[in-house]
Formats: sequence, C-alpha cells, structure tokens
Amino acid sequence: MSIVPKKILEAKVPTIFPGPLVLWKWNDHVAEKARAIKELADEAPMRLIPMADYRPKYPKIEYEVEINPNHPNLTIWHNKIDACIFVGVHCHQANLALKIIRGGTNCYTMAMCAQAGHEDACLSFRDASAEKIKKLTAAVKKLKSQGVKSQAVSFTQFKMDRNGLVVSDAVVAEYENAR
Repeated sequence: MSIVPKKILEAKVPTIFPGPLVLWKWNDHVAEKARAIKELADEAPMRLIPMADYRPKYPKIEYEVEINPNHPNLTIWHNKIDACIFVGVHCHQANLALKIIRGGTNCYTMAMCAQAGHEDACLSFRDASAEKIKKLTAAVKKLKSQGVKSQAVSFTQFKMDRNGLVVSDAVVAEYENAR
C-alpha cells in the first residue's frame, strides 16, 4: 500500500469514484467506510465523482458531477483525471469500467475491493475496509508531514443532497469559467 499515497499526491487530478456500495447507507459499516473515504478525499485532496447508478446517462451527462459507468473514459478525459480510486463499485461493473479506462486512457487506476480485487486496475487491494482506508489516509498525512506536497490542481468539490446538486455562487462561477 506504500505506492498508493505517492500516486495520490503525485497526481494533478486525483479522483475517487465511490459506487453504490458506499454511497447508500444500507448498514452502519457502510457509513463508517463512507466517512473514511471522505476523510481521505479531504486530506489528499481528491475529487469525489460518484458512480451512483449503473444505468447509462443519455443523451447528456454532467461529467463534473457523476461518472457514466458505461463510458467512464469520457469522464476521465473531460476532467483530465490522471489517477483514480474505485471503491464501493460492484465487481462486475468495476471490471468493465476498469477495462475501458485502461484501454482508452493513461489514468492510473486503483481499486479498493471488499472481495478479491480487480486484475484490470493498475493497483488493486482486497478486503477494503474502513480501517484500511484510514491507514491510507494516515500514510498520506505522513508523507505530507515529511514535506511531500500534493500536486493536485485546486478545485471546488461539488456537493449533492437528496434534491440534487447543491449550488453555491463559488461553484457556479468555477463551472462557468471552466467552459
């Protein structure tokens, strides 16, 4: 796991793609894992782009807000993501998305799998738990305390609630300036 914090801090656009297994609180264990993921994203810093639903989003998807699971390479190209972590994505969907990403982008893919891992990720670790994610966050903090700086381009994280995108004036300005 020593490579993961280095890859996160070296990336210009490090991103976590949380899937439905951590987005929807179906038990307390999931809520703990989701909090650990948010702590990692805040510490690094990393963008969070959810893969909340596996249905294709046609004809238009907002690549800044969510990943299209059937064309994840488009989200990676649009956001210029150079390192990403899949976590909480069902194995069959993660395998498909990782194949597409690996075949069509230069993004360094990492998979945190609750089961056996993913062979199509550049780096994969199995039995991902909240404790393992917290250890990763601690490793990132340790590297930063040793003087390693995050190379991430500054950004404003989009936030969503049950009604959709929570929009502030700063988010609207950043979105409009990016176009």
